[in-house]
Amino acid sequence: MELFLIILALLLMLLGILGSFLPVIPGPLTSWAGFLVLHFTEGIQLSQTFLIVTLIIALFIYVLDYIIPAIGTKRFGGSKAGMIGTTLGLLIGLLSPIPFGIIIGPFVGALVGEMIHRNDIGKALKAAFGSFLGFIASTFLKFIVAIIFLGFFIVKLSEHQGNWF
Repeated sequence: MELFLIILALLLMLLGILGSFLPVIPGPLTSWAGFLVLHFTEGIQLSQTFLIVTLIIALFIYVLDYIIPAIGTKRFGGSKAGMIGTTLGLLIGLLSPIPFGIIIGPFVGALVGEMIHRNDIGKALKAAFGSFLGFIASTFLKFIVAIIFLGFFIVKLSEHQGNWF
């Protein structure tokens, strides 16, 4: 049972990293769920302080994930259509065989969204760039936190490696 919980926790950590790029999975919160599962193993106990602090960080990043792209879009004169286009472009970019689709997709999506909203290519490009920058900043922040959580996971696991077999 212990090994099952450790594997489940590791899968949640990895899913959290993937969730940094996929908008349907809350990356750091999913990684935090890995800590929670790890806490329930008999061989590895995480302190309540550790769990609370990492939960607060994960929730903070979750909230920022919605604020940062909006700030980027608004700062560069974008609209809600640009933000929706960014998200759709990301999903299409993830599924496309085009190299770097995950990077190109959000920009093209934001541009298309802004062009639908307004026909001025100059303003649409500027807003698409802002939306894209906000998305990249938010994604990078989620990825860094998920990687740090994975690092803590590995450290906690290695500190108690004799206790789980």
